[in-house]
Amino acid sequence: MAAAGGGSGWAVVCEKFRTARTLSTVESRKDPETEPYRSKYSARALLQEVKQLLSAAEEGDEARLLAVRRAVLEYELGVNHTDTEELSAGEEHLQRCTQLLEPHRLSPDCVSLYIQAQNNLGILWSLRDEIKTAQTYLESAEALYNQYMKEDGNPPLDPSEHFMSEEEKLTDQERSKRFEKAYTHTLYYLAQVYQHLEMIEKAAQYCHTTLKRQLEYCGYHPVEWALNAATLSQYYLSKQCFMEARHCLAAASVIFSQAGQVPSAEDSETEQDQQDLRQRKAEIARCWIKYCLNLLQSARKLLEDNIGELDPDRQLELKAQRKKEEDEKEKGRKKAVLFGTSDICDSVLAMEEKVSSVYPLDFQEAREIFLVGQNYVLEAKEFFQVDGYVTDHIEIVQDHSALFKVLAFFEEDYERRCKMHKRRLDMLESIYVDLNPQYYLLISRQLQFELADTYYEMMDLKIAIGNRLEELDSHTIKKINSLAQLAIKYYELFLDSLRNPDRVFPEQLEEDVLRPAMVAKFHIARLYGKLITSDSKKQLENMQTSLEYYTFLVDYCEKYPDAVRAIETELELSKEMVGLLPTRMERLRAKLCPFI
Repeated sequence: MAAAGGGSGWAVVCEKFRTARTLSTVESRKDPETEPYRSKYSARALLQEVKQLLSAAEEGDEARLLAVRRAVLEYELGVNHTDTEELSAGEEHLQRCTQLLEPHRLSPDCVSLYIQAQNNLGILWSLRDEIKTAQTYLESAEALYNQYMKEDGNPPLDPSEHFMSEEEKLTDQERSKRFEKAYTHTLYYLAQVYQHLEMIEKAAQYCHTTLKRQLEYCGYHPVEWALNAATLSQYYLSKQCFMEARHCLAAASVIFSQAGQVPSAEDSETEQDQQDLRQRKAEIARCWIKYCLNLLQSARKLLEDNIGELDPDRQLELKAQRKKEEDEKEKGRKKAVLFGTSDICDSVLAMEEKVSSVYPLDFQEAREIFLVGQNYVLEAKEFFQVDGYVTDHIEIVQDHSALFKVLAFFEEDYERRCKMHKRRLDMLESIYVDLNPQYYLLISRQLQFELADTYYEMMDLKIAIGNRLEELDSHTIKKINSLAQLAIKYYELFLDSLRNPDRVFPEQLEEDVLRPAMVAKFHIARLYGKLITSDSKKQLENMQTSLEYYTFLVDYCEKYPDAVRAIETELELSKEMVGLLPTRMERLRAKLCPFI
């Protein structure tokens, strides 16, 4: 049989090759669970037959053509063995493929196949957890693509064309599309490799390029694309790049909405598919919550003074600065990050306009971002309900509480601020009550600490409100004391959770709980000092308790000097109070018993 083969012999070879490809890519999806690789094995047998037929061909003048066809078969067999988890055999075939192509790897009939073989060797070494080796193959594929585009640039042959008749050959447009898709895969796998190697910036850059190219060449699954874009937004958040983060999320939401419109292969989606879609939608909503929360929290950091209140001078300064910068900055950065074709761009821009990407500088601006975040909280909670998703549900409620906390920072009216903290207490206590600390110790501690902190903050606000009155009325006193006692209760619950089964508090605290435990002790000391009572004896007892807690901090840091770094401010104030309180207590005792 002639290698280039006219006539029926060649047609048989092509037909066997085409059937093998169909078995591998289409039929294998329908294989039963008991025989997951049935179609793959049938495809392998056909490929081996084609290989036999080719090896019987005379080389003659067509040695080059024959070598390339053999390389295609080695490639297909390599992918087939990798798919069936026979990695050593897979590697052998893929290596043979690249050896056959090596001399001609930059020619239009070989370059696409060579790059795809390198991609698959990259995947194969990743499966072995040999990430550095995978990186070498993938970077080599990337370099080859760039060299080919620079030196030739014409749409190269697709590997499948080596087993097609002339009239079946692909158009240049289709060739280009397939070649670009292979290169997109290179970038996609490189993004994952860099992620593994903790080269986070490079991973993000490659992920962004991959997403952009997938849209450009229409080679993507909407749900997977949307999740990758939403995940990338979290990287931009960590870098405080809010415009880029918002763009990724807006694109994720727009592309995800296509998922419902694209009919699946079977055209009848199962209940499980619907459930998966709802879950992915809720996951994207959670990324939006993080966006709103991070934007508000970063703005607070810029605006707060040294006691954590909003600094009006800084606010005016930032507003003036923003006006100046806004216009040119937006224009410059937009070009770099835009995703997609013009119709997708329009939808993405419309989505972006629903929420700001610049720091909110006053209550009104903060409230708009808060409301967007709150809507996504409701959307996420619809799927992540307490039954079945305890941890996720609680994390979403904690984010909701954090949104209220940061909005309260922008609120000037103390009474309204108190109401926001009250909303936080209601939502946190309702989930804390039903939580079994035995199974959810870490979450339980987080909630205890946050509840304590919220009561503590409300007590401070009530004292500030009381200070504006001519004199404290009994209602305000009651309120201050009640809030202080509830804060103490939750701080004590948190500290109790650190005790061992014999109820003994640890001699030395673990690093992850050191700061919270010390802050809890410090706040309890301060809270006992804030309790209002007309009973001097009771007041003396409170001062004594307060002194004991302050002393604990000072003694602990003397014993373990490494702890100082974690609580410098609290330690300074504790030392001061340990010096002051005994004198105050002496004075009070003298008043109580003037004749002693």
